[in-house]
Amino acid sequence: MAEGVRLQKVLSQAGVASRRQAEELIRSGRVRVNGAPVTELGTRVDEKRDRIEVDGARVEARPVVWLALHKPAGYVTTRRDPQGRPTIYELLPDGMRRLFHAGRLDFESEGLVLLTNEGEVANRLMHPRYGTEREYEVEVRGEVSVAGMRRLKQGVELDDGPARAEEVKRLAGAAPGCARLRVTLKEGRKREVRRMFAALGCPVARLVRVRYGPVRLGDLAPGRWRRLTENERLALSALGREAAS
Repeated sequence: MAEGVRLQKVLSQAGVASRRQAEELIRSGRVRVNGAPVTELGTRVDEKRDRIEVDGARVEARPVVWLALHKPAGYVTTRRDPQGRPTIYELLPDGMRRLFHAGRLDFESEGLVLLTNEGEVANRLMHPRYGTEREYEVEVRGEVSVAGMRRLKQGVELDDGPARAEEVKRLAGAAPGCARLRVTLKEGRKREVRRMFAALGCPVARLVRVRYGPVRLGDLAPGRWRRLTENERLALSALGREAAS
């Protein structure tokens, strides 16, 4: 195995640019390593020994950061919103606002969002091909029958293809006229859970993501964030390596 870390990964982790943007910086000759321009994307560097510059400014390696955020309803999962709605980045300290988010939640939805400066790992965790589990607690209007739960597991036809739940479990504590369920998926398509229940004739009243891969929301309060534990970080890195293999 080649030694060192890929140059575009170093640039991404340092917050200079996303991985794709970093690749374009390299191709365009704007990146130098130890004073020499580098244009080859496969270049590997030693972050501790090599001097890396972009447009003449030195790039300083940053420690890996992973955060868990409890997104409240009424926030968008983006850095800026053309409609002026509040974003999840307004819930973070200034120094954390360049982190990548791993997995969106729509405006009305709540729950766990992961943020990191490991952009490549985040992209792999989000990609449906790699099947990272997402677990949701959902309250819907109407009753979901046993046949309806079976249909969710067998697959519901949506306008962008079939969607299937890995697990569906009924939960207690639903409001009158509603049902509560825990649903596990291996995809993260736009509004997928909401569209699956709409196909059953049961619109979602509340949706909370309680797990993403090995990381659980736990008792983290809405609007608050925490750093991942070392065990959680190692588990995510292992998932990222499996996805890349």
